[in-house]
Amino acid sequence: MSDYNFSQIEKKWQQTWAQQQTFKTTTDNSKPKYYVLDMFPYPSGAGLHVGHPLGYIASDIMARYKRQRGFNVLHPMGFDAFGLPAEQYAIQTGQHPAITTKENIARYKEQLSSLGFSYDWSREVRTSDPDYYKWTQWIFLKLYDAWYNQETDKAEPIATLVAKFEQNGTDGVKAACDEEERTFFTADEWKAMTEKQQSDVLLQYRLAFLSEATVNWCPALGTVLANDEVKDGVSERGGYPVERKKMQQWSLRITAYAERLLNDIESLDWTEAIKEMQRNWIGKSLGAELNFKVKDSERQLKVFTTRADTIYGVTYLAIAPEHEWVPELTSPEQRQAVEEYVSTAKNRSERDRMSDVKTISGVFTGSYVLNPLNGEEIPLWVADYVLAGYGTGVVMAVPASDIRDFNFAKHFNLPIVPVIEGSNIDEVYEAKEGKMINSDFLNGLEVKDALVAATAKFEEMGIGQGKVNYRMRDAIFGRQRYWGEPIPIYYKDGIPQPLPESELQLVLPEIDAYLPTETGEPPLGRAKDWKYKGEYPYELSTMPGWAGSSWYYLRYMSPDNQEAFVTPEDEQYWQNVDLYIGGSEHATGHLLYSRFWYKFLHDLGLVSQVEPFRKLINQGMIQGVSSFVYANVYGYTGDDMKSNNMVYIFSSKPYEKNSERIININGEAKKYFLLNDYKLRVPIDFVNLDGTISKDNQIKYQEDPLFIEYSKQLGVPIIIWESDNMPLAQEIEKMSKSKRNVVNPDDIISRVGADTLRMYEMFLGPLEQFKPWNTNGIDGVHKFLKRYWKLFFDSNGNFLVSDDQPTPAELKTLHKTIKKVEEDMERLSFNTSVSTFMICVNELITLKCNKRAILEPLTVILAPYAPHITEEIWSLLGHAESIAYEPFPTWEEKYLTESTFEYPISVNGKMRGKLAFPTDKPKEEIEKEVISSGVIDKYLEGKAPKKIIVVPNKIVNVVV
Repeated sequence: MSDYNFSQIEKKWQQTWAQQQTFKTTTDNSKPKYYVLDMFPYPSGAGLHVGHPLGYIASDIMARYKRQRGFNVLHPMGFDAFGLPAEQYAIQTGQHPAITTKENIARYKEQLSSLGFSYDWSREVRTSDPDYYKWTQWIFLKLYDAWYNQETDKAEPIATLVAKFEQNGTDGVKAACDEEERTFFTADEWKAMTEKQQSDVLLQYRLAFLSEATVNWCPALGTVLANDEVKDGVSERGGYPVERKKMQQWSLRITAYAERLLNDIESLDWTEAIKEMQRNWIGKSLGAELNFKVKDSERQLKVFTTRADTIYGVTYLAIAPEHEWVPELTSPEQRQAVEEYVSTAKNRSERDRMSDVKTISGVFTGSYVLNPLNGEEIPLWVADYVLAGYGTGVVMAVPASDIRDFNFAKHFNLPIVPVIEGSNIDEVYEAKEGKMINSDFLNGLEVKDALVAATAKFEEMGIGQGKVNYRMRDAIFGRQRYWGEPIPIYYKDGIPQPLPESELQLVLPEIDAYLPTETGEPPLGRAKDWKYKGEYPYELSTMPGWAGSSWYYLRYMSPDNQEAFVTPEDEQYWQNVDLYIGGSEHATGHLLYSRFWYKFLHDLGLVSQVEPFRKLINQGMIQGVSSFVYANVYGYTGDDMKSNNMVYIFSSKPYEKNSERIININGEAKKYFLLNDYKLRVPIDFVNLDGTISKDNQIKYQEDPLFIEYSKQLGVPIIIWESDNMPLAQEIEKMSKSKRNVVNPDDIISRVGADTLRMYEMFLGPLEQFKPWNTNGIDGVHKFLKRYWKLFFDSNGNFLVSDDQPTPAELKTLHKTIKKVEEDMERLSFNTSVSTFMICVNELITLKCNKRAILEPLTVILAPYAPHITEEIWSLLGHAESIAYEPFPTWEEKYLTESTFEYPISVNGKMRGKLAFPTDKPKEEIEKEVISSGVIDKYLEGKAPKKIIVVPNKIVNVVV
């Protein structure tokens, strides 16, 4: 086989690996472990585009390299199989989401296998498999049966809390709980409570709890959405309106772990950017909680502030639109205005409200509160920049020290009172280091000292207390969807009851449609006779998509065990993920929830480590190249402007408005004027590699559904293309189906092979960077693999490798390559390794090297990048075992050290020739040989040198 038949080679070895289970992994205590993991994908119907495998290729290279280094490598793959897209498709077509999901997974597995990834497919998990989600439900029950003891700083079984209540009531109980709803009682009062009352109390403490919460409700989708699923007041999927409303919801008390999640970030080998995103999301603030009495009312509004020392600068209080006291605190005169404002403001997503710094909106409630220090009346406003879930949902506004307060006050003409000596309130609205001037107990103090003094004073006066606050809220867990894990709870006399663990899994029931019921219940309300023991109704909400993904990395360790979600033996060996690769968009979702679940399981003694992912790499995005054509609209001046008198000139750029042009239509030349231009997207299918569109594709484009949609706006004009192979305007955008710029990896693999695609994606640039796809550049990598292949064949196409001893030059080329690739692998610099391989092969071709001692080690180090071609060469070299476990070769310094140096020989500073000498040759001998060599005789002109300067291994200068 003299030709590099990549298609035949790749299919052969993919089948061989699958049949022989080459990458099947077992727990092996005789070897060190290495666990490398990709964030598992949601299998969409569109399949993979060339941007998706970027991280998968990098992780596979690393997995293969670590096997060569003697590690027992766990490199699994699975599918995040629950989710809204499959459910929406089910709603539209009536097809069960399980069927759609199964088909999509089959497509993904086919594409992943075609790329030669060394996954242990025997460990595959799917979150929608009942055998898998049995354990997701089991973990939920553990969360439901736990509370967070702040004295021991960990989760404990709820029975230990009940024991405390029975002995001392709430006295001495330090727990993470719902402080707003928390009730206090004695042991006798606890014992006197009904079962329902005790259940309600325990829900205030459980880590999985049911409560009334403000959620993002999407009526069109019939479900609650997470904050990151809402943008500009509509759902990201479908663009449907979203409203904020209060609902009974299951939530997880992630806030109990806020401090641990924050502190343990420092131990992680993650990028600083991801760490900072999590720090900001957790949002720890040290401050004080103050009580502002409502005028003419028994109500007190609690305000959390990080600048208690600025209390004399408070000129208004702002309350969140969704705060439950807004109706009560609104005066009759202001009721209509407040209700109209609230109905609009509260439905904006929290993300939009926090990020929108330009829009200023609010309304006066008609009520006043009293400054707790001086009794001054302060107006109470409703403002959408205040969030009900952060702090207390009420903000004390100090316009002189906060930009948003300042802008709000200026907009509504509210007072602005200086709080810092020498501040100019028209220019300065951020508190800076200075002296406080508004009260005796703060006078003369620096700001940092004033914060402490103010908090102590408020505690002494009984009007407030020091407090640590976190921006992070408890995680809404329930979803009013069908395609998700059933929550293993049933209701007896209105009291939530956990399903016995022995009766798991609770499987999704069959239903007749995937929409909410006519009475507004979630889709599970359609299930017939779906009750516990035929009597007690089950919870009708399902779990969110992130439930199964919060622990899947553990299931890979013991995928088939029916007695535990992970066995102690497997967990003790694999411990946690050594290298995790995935997108940065999961920083405050999946990554945070996974850390939370892992820490909870650690509290129960079920996992041995503190964090689930040791090292995290966020791969960059491979961007698409989008192509556009400009439809320049010309109208004929001598007639009316009907569409059939319009001419569209398609070009790669727009023309100047009102410009004129003579256009020949059917042999008749007329003067036309440019009226307008449209920028039209051209799907990638019609674009040549050089960015042009051929005449044939121009015709096909005009028959494409996308253009037909455009033509509804254009009418039925005469269309003239500027040229037959016309260049198109191009832009770099996100690669996506909607932008019609997706490059299918199947097409690339069929044209140049999987090994070429793997190496090219690494060659595009550093793993973490964004980079545009350029199909043109892939041919250079393919040619490199062809050159590597030809190293092993003679001019007649015969496989021919010599057992001769390699030359020093050949050894130098090999060992510098091994050294560089090893260094690159350890720092995940894959793009530079590809360049190194190219240089190496070019040098070996120049040296006409076909020596086994050189080419075998080269093949081994190339194998992680191009596994198919190297596996084939390895076989041709006579090896029966897979190259996948062949030890990575060791480079030796002696082959990299130069034994001779070629000196430039200068006369009076001008180079006149070159001579090579051993690097350890003494200066005196070099001087003698330079004079006797004859190289510089004609430049000496018979004169004896005055001086000979020898700089070892650099230069020789003869001074005449």
